[in-house]
Amino acid sequence: MSVFQAILLGIVQGATEFIPVSSSGHLVLVPWLLGWDPPGLAFTVVVHFGTVFGVLAYFWVEWIEMASAGLRWLRTRSVEQPLRLLLLILLGCIPAGVLGLLFHDFFEALFTQPLLTALMLLVTAALLTLGERVGRQQRDIAAMTWVDSLWIGLAQAIAIIPGISRSGATITGGRLQHLKREDAARFSFMLSTPLIVAAGVLQVINLIEAGMDLVQVLPLAAGFVSALASSYLVIRWLLKFLRTRSMVVFAIYCVVVSLTSIVVFFLRAG
Repeated sequence: MSVFQAILLGIVQGATEFIPVSSSGHLVLVPWLLGWDPPGLAFTVVVHFGTVFGVLAYFWVEWIEMASAGLRWLRTRSVEQPLRLLLLILLGCIPAGVLGLLFHDFFEALFTQPLLTALMLLVTAALLTLGERVGRQQRDIAAMTWVDSLWIGLAQAIAIIPGISRSGATITGGRLQHLKREDAARFSFMLSTPLIVAAGVLQVINLIEAGMDLVQVLPLAAGFVSALASSYLVIRWLLKFLRTRSMVVFAIYCVVVSLTSIVVFFLRAG
């Protein structure tokens, strides 16, 4: 992978991790459509790691409040709202964490199947449409319960499959629990942080143990930085967008990309 390819794919990852159109799907389909080699799991995890820093940079105030509330709990045993939010985030990470550990090799193999990825984009489109049709904008993050968190966590677990948008699935999960769009998106974005940090740390350790030369390090670093920058900008834009507009436009985008990729697949196969 060249540095240029890494930067482009990093931008794609950072943007599509939070725009509900499947970042994993785009990391499979974009190289395939351009005739590039697949980026591989190491690059995929590193650019996901870059998006985590984008989330931390944007929500740094919230993360500090949650950490401070946790420290105060050690003294007072009082569960404040920021600590309650942190506990809901950790609870919501359990389904995807368990599924990822049990079926790691199976899901890794799916990242080499562009046709399946294209088909799963249609599932993302259906989820986004369902969330908009069924969900009512009645509740905010402060009203969330452990049931809401587990429900959204199950949606995140399903999104391990490339082509099913993690943010799309989790925002839809929140919308089906009648969370407001912006609040569902905020919880979705913060929910991604613990799992991606854990996966990123493990992958970095594996890469260090395997040994890398400069040719490998530069593309990974370029992808990381470009993913961080694009994710921060997209979070800022998308939260404003969702205050007044629906996610149907992203469903339409997923359908167009899916059908285009399917046509290209069969043209190449023929």
